[in-house]
Amino acid sequence: MKAILNNKDYTITEKPNQPLNMEVNGKPVALDLFEPRKGSFQIIYNSHSYNAEFIDYNEDDKLVTLKLNNKLYEIKIKDDTDELLEKLGIGSKSHKVQNIKAPMPGLVIEIKVKPGDSVNKGDALLVLEAMKMENIIKATAPAIVKKINAIKGNAVEKNQVLIEME
Repeated sequence: MKAILNNKDYTITEKPNQPLNMEVNGKPVALDLFEPRKGSFQIIYNSHSYNAEFIDYNEDDKLVTLKLNNKLYEIKIKDDTDELLEKLGIGSKSHKVQNIKAPMPGLVIEIKVKPGDSVNKGDALLVLEAMKMENIIKATAPAIVKKINAIKGNAVEKNQVLIEME
């Protein structure tokens, strides 16, 4: 399996009959993993402890959102089919515009766009505070802001539609 994190490619290979032993870019990696509650993990790697929480999985984009030691990471997953299409120069399926949903419960701190604004992939749309951390919610594809459902200062729930796109 391929994973992309911070614009770096990683090849992850699970080792058969060796749970939690894998290779990352050909180098062996052994992890101790505990799941104190569903979706939350304690990882021990090289004598360091990491707190990880599964936040979201966007099936269309094959994008996993994880919180690792209170910092959000988006990891793009590539399977064998994606690799083959890329080698053939076909690329992945076209990206459809989606509404922007809250990845976690939080408080809307700032709204950076207004209806009618044209945005590109990666543009900041709003700031959501969750667990005393400010998270910038970004556009997933080029689009036009159709409607803002979020209100500055209001709390939102996970998966609540914050911004409608067209």
